[in-house]
Amino acid sequence: MPFFIKSKRKQSKSKTKNQRPQVSLSGEPSKRKRKKLRLQNEEIESESEIESDDGNRKADAVTSSDEEETAQEKKLRLAKEYLSNLEQEEADKREEDEIHRDIISHRLKQDLLEQSGKLQKLVADEYEEPSLDDLIVLRGHQLSVTCTVISPDKRHVFSGSKDCSIIKWDAVGGRRLHTIQGGRKGTEDTHTGHTDHVLCLAMSSDGKFLASGGRNKFVLLWNPDTCQLLHKFTGHRDAISGLAFRIGSHQLFSASHDRSVKIWNVDELAYIETLFGHSDAITGIDSLFRDRAITSGGRDASIRIWKVVEESQLVFNGDPGSIDCIAFINESNFVSGSDNNSLSVWSLMKKKPLVTVRNAHQGHDQNGNSSPRTNWITAVAALHNTDLLASAGSKDGCIKLWKTCKNYTVLQPLFSVPMVGFVNSLVFSVDGQTLVAGIGQEHKLGRWWRIKEAKNGTRIIKLKKKEA
Repeated sequence: MPFFIKSKRKQSKSKTKNQRPQVSLSGEPSKRKRKKLRLQNEEIESESEIESDDGNRKADAVTSSDEEETAQEKKLRLAKEYLSNLEQEEADKREEDEIHRDIISHRLKQDLLEQSGKLQKLVADEYEEPSLDDLIVLRGHQLSVTCTVISPDKRHVFSGSKDCSIIKWDAVGGRRLHTIQGGRKGTEDTHTGHTDHVLCLAMSSDGKFLASGGRNKFVLLWNPDTCQLLHKFTGHRDAISGLAFRIGSHQLFSASHDRSVKIWNVDELAYIETLFGHSDAITGIDSLFRDRAITSGGRDASIRIWKVVEESQLVFNGDPGSIDCIAFINESNFVSGSDNNSLSVWSLMKKKPLVTVRNAHQGHDQNGNSSPRTNWITAVAALHNTDLLASAGSKDGCIKLWKTCKNYTVLQPLFSVPMVGFVNSLVFSVDGQTLVAGIGQEHKLGRWWRIKEAKNGTRIIKLKKKEA
């Protein structure tokens, strides 16, 4: 038995020498075969990896070359776009600079023409006659309203009255916002406000100061926002008949029945100087941009323009009678109204009016006959640097709007706004969209007539332009 097994092993050994390695009975390759197969597989894998690496390198080279070409084209395209954007920006800047220069140049020319009095905007023909819906009635004063003023932003209206009070109104809603109550005569030292008729109001062009004057012979300075008293200017010896701020400054002019004009520095709350020249009570005053003021001298029938810097004055003589109201149209032209019912337009270059409209507001006496002195001109207003004027003829029952043309040598009536009562004050808003009137049963300076059916108060007239 042992011999048989040994011989069988020898036979198997001899067979293995002549034959290839075979798989074991379990079906798995032998260790030597597995090692050989593993080596062959590693060689094949390494060769395939080398081939794939070579292919990838070739593909990457092709792709990188394509990408380099695309990047160059992209850079070229971006450079062109950048240059075109730069050119467009520079063109836009040039256009904007040209536009800005044109706007600034136009504005400077406008200001120069405005200050020289040569600017005239033709707007009168654009307005249409107001209707009753365009009228706002503000009632709150017990006696006749004598003066009115509108704030630069058109939000508020201030009115003064014979009842010694000043009322601040909401110009849009028509509500009373604040009342500065009047006091009794003899309480000037203790009462904050007026104790006699308020005759004039003025507001600075920036809306920071409100000035009021009346028969108390002093000028009161107010804060328009809070209606608090800021200061009291004293020095006049008679009633204050007119106040005017120089546009663009806080320089205040005051005119009085004592025949003098005083200049005040509101910022410093100081008196500057007094101007003399009129031989009768001054009835009105106005001022624009220049350091000068214009006044009407009442029954001395003269108009004076006070050149503050030059310390001189220009004198214009009108028809016999009383020049009761005055207003600047621009720095070179102005309009005046007289008690003989005549309306005149003047120029600085001539001592006589350029044009005068006689019997501008038709009046009749008790017998029904035409009487020009029945309805004298009590108020005039001008929309600055335009051809639009307004006038009030005392108690004739209307406010008339006029157009100046042909270099201020012609006055043409546009339309009339019915108004019951004495029209004691007229003022345009800065943009010309509003006309404010002070109405009373009596004239602001006396009680020669009384219209019982009239209602004391302020009227806001909305001026509309015609549709294109």
